[in-house]
Amino acid sequence: MCLICGWVYDEEAGLPDEGIPAGTRWQDVPMNWTCPECGARKEDFEMVVI
Repeated sequence: MCLICGWVYDEEAGLPDEGIPAGTRWQDVPMNWTCPECGARKEDFEMVVI
């Protein structure tokens, strides 16, 4: 979950429009990736259980 805006990355869905296929684990998302909602860096995310 993005600590800036609250957007949640869903590993099952991925982000196909950004080149991240469904099923991509969070640790496999590139380090230079940014939040699609607010532009926060990957390091501004925290793992949450839903």
